[in-house]
Amino acid sequence: MNIRLSLLFTIILYTFFGYAQTGITVGPPRLFFVSNAGENQIQTVDVTNPSKDYTLDLSVSLEDWRYTLYGDNEMAPIGTFTNSGASWISISEPFFSLKPGETKRLNVNLAVPQTVSYTDSVPVHTSMLFVTQLNPRQGVDKEGANIKIAVRSGIKIYHRFNGKDKADLEITNLKHMHVDSVGDFLELAFDVTGNIWMEGKVRAEFINQETGQKIVLDNMAFYCLPGDKRKQYIQVPKELTKGNYLVSVMLFYGEEDMVKAAELEFDYDPAE
Repeated sequence: MNIRLSLLFTIILYTFFGYAQTGITVGPPRLFFVSNAGENQIQTVDVTNPSKDYTLDLSVSLEDWRYTLYGDNEMAPIGTFTNSGASWISISEPFFSLKPGETKRLNVNLAVPQTVSYTDSVPVHTSMLFVTQLNPRQGVDKEGANIKIAVRSGIKIYHRFNGKDKADLEITNLKHMHVDSVGDFLELAFDVTGNIWMEGKVRAEFINQETGQKIVLDNMAFYCLPGDKRKQYIQVPKELTKGNYLVSVMLFYGEEDMVKAAELEFDYDPAE
């Protein structure tokens, strides 16, 4: 007798910065709070069940959140990171259900404790709000195994104090590197010296010193928090030919489109 063994397991799909592709829609992708000690602010989050035939049971939870050296998201239990603001937050309905096509608006209340004030060492506070599906849906993967699919969607929450809104950074290093398994790339290092969360774009211009050929890489996004030390990697374009190059790397950031730049000269040989 042939017996087919089916594997049953649960897949949790994580989505950040807004909208999930499977099973749930949550937005906006970020909430920004600006207030002082002892003040409360309320903002809203909309959660929608896009399914036509499946009711979702959902929960809302909070975790600490920050960026790593390489710009990745790092989460931890509440109170782990020094910039944690998760304990200041309450949700109007931490558990709820959504019928197919239904939308629920949640109130997110952030109350700054009376004892907390601005410091240069911890100028902002952050957390991650998660909406998690509690009743995974049955499915089958491409190999025919039985699976259950659940969705967890995250929204980033930022808090800063009134009047503290300086965006700034300092480039500390720029170097050319080669790794056999990856190829050639630039390592850009910079420190965030401002006191506000920051987003911007990186632009790199490669100029062949012998031929004058110019290749531009543009609109590479970065996101930072105050005090972050960041390493940003830029792949050397495949179109570059052998030669000596001058590369100019520019960072554009802040509401006033501030610019910081660095230059580097290096030899490049695609055959190496």
